[in-house]
Amino acid sequence: MALTLTDLGALGAYGFDDIIDVRSPSEWAEDHLPGAISLPVLDDAERARVGTIYVQESSFLARKIGAALVARNAARHIEGALRNKPGGWRPLVYCWRGGQRSGAFATILAQIGWRVETLAGGYKAWRGLVVKALYDTPVAAPVVVLAGHTGTAKTELLALLAARGVQVVDLEGLARHRGSLFGAMPGGQPSQKGFESALAVALARLDPGRAVVVEAESSKVGDLRLPPKLWRAMVAAPRVVVAAPVAARAAYLVRAYRDLLADPARLAAVLDQLRPHHAARVVDGWQALAAAGAFATLAEQLMVQHYDPRYGRHRERNAPAAVEIAASRLDTEALDGLAARIAAAVTALRP
Repeated sequence: MALTLTDLGALGAYGFDDIIDVRSPSEWAEDHLPGAISLPVLDDAERARVGTIYVQESSFLARKIGAALVARNAARHIEGALRNKPGGWRPLVYCWRGGQRSGAFATILAQIGWRVETLAGGYKAWRGLVVKALYDTPVAAPVVVLAGHTGTAKTELLALLAARGVQVVDLEGLARHRGSLFGAMPGGQPSQKGFESALAVALARLDPGRAVVVEAESSKVGDLRLPPKLWRAMVAAPRVVVAAPVAARAAYLVRAYRDLLADPARLAAVLDQLRPHHAARVVDGWQALAAAGAFATLAEQLMVQHYDPRYGRHRERNAPAAVEIAASRLDTEALDGLAARIAAAVTALRP
């Protein structure tokens, strides 16, 4: 039985015990349905081999060899990852277009007695829904942008807003990047398609009757592009701007970027990337502060000399702030109260 999916946010409502991606590992790594597990029935080399035989020799031979490979890999999965699945197990299986790979694997699982279904159109159908949601459809919920200079704890504040019941989308969390030159995170970023799938699902789950708060970003988060409709909605959106003293922001950055500060070679390499933008003596001074462990002073100088001027220019190009919220401290104890003030501002601002 093939499931036709028409709503990105409805996948979880079908109650499948597992979602199984039977495409090759490289296809799965680029993007996959949320929560899917990878059980390839053809690995990358096997898929390339079958495709070459199909084109250069014969479709019949390709199908015969492909069937043998699928059966062999299916047996390995049944004896391995699936060995403890109960009789009532209900998986959803998909491949690239909902064709031979998922159909063959689903047939084998169904013969065991499991209540297996396939996804009509496979990943290609899923990708079509993602593209439609992000590139053809306006953002349903009214957007409010949480803005402020570097170091104003916007990412932590988003999490605290969500805990208070405010509707948020954490773009940096989805992109696995903290948004600046210093923002790379362990494990790197997802692919553009992977980011878009996660973002499309997050937007599909929004209540259109309530505002959604997103952090101020450029049109890219790290190497990943924001969809134009979302970006335009952010540019036009009312903004809640957090203002805090440089010293408080520097203390927050030292806390938030512990991973980077603990890796001297990585920090030095990132600082060197600023050389095209500043005089050599300035960057050399930053490198000396980093080497001496004077991280708070380093953070203050980076903000005053590099980030704050750029933020000011960016702010001038966008809509003026609807409300500014001042904070004297950005430590953990102070952030919860700050989040409460921001939540009240968002409610009053509702576009």
